Amino acid sequence: MNFIKQSIPEVVIFKPKIFVDERGYFVETFRQDKLESAVGYRVNFCQDNESKSSQGVLRGLHFQLPPFAQSKLVRVIEGEVLDVAVDIRQGSLTYGQHVSAILNNINKYQHFIPRGFAHGFVVLSETAIFSYKVDNYYSPECDRGLAFDDPVLNIDWHLPLEQLKLSSKDQQQPGLVDIAAESAAFDYVKNLYE
Repeated sequence: MNFIKQSIPEVVIFKPKIFVDERGYFVETFRQDKLESAVGYRVNFCQDNESKSSQGVLRGLHFQLPPFAQSKLVRVIEGEVLDVAVDIRQGSLTYGQHVSAILNNINKYQHFIPRGFAHGFVVLSETAIFSYKVDNYYSPECDRGLAFDDPVLNIDWHLPLEQLKLSSKDQQQPGLVDIAAESAAFDYVKNLYE
């Protein structure tokens, strides 16, 4: 498994080796030692999640506040998505910037999104099955979001706005300037893994 650090180096794309023959394919989808080598610290995943969505469905941008902040390792089992991570760590040189990656069932790339980032994805194919590991449990009390269409973020979702389908919750998320008090919990100089 190879990895590529994004322009925000804490966000990493994992490129697995895919072994193909006349019978089909084999791919190693997770190795703890490779993950830790790529990110430089221990990540203890505790929960796996999966969703199926139709074309144009945009889920995000989501994050959880400490003490339930989450790192995610995301992948697509079927279909194709544009996956986006936004840096919300106050004090970071890349605060408010985002990176994205195309994930699909052909390239089998995985996207590692650390704590201190808002995460979202949009389905580009007819449908997509999206799977991800998290290193902390879901907490409704700590669940937060960021507006997908905040002009400060300037995210190109690769689809026209009128084709996007969002939950009512995701249609009403605050902008980056409105979450400043909450994002202070992700102080860049603090260790978010203590």
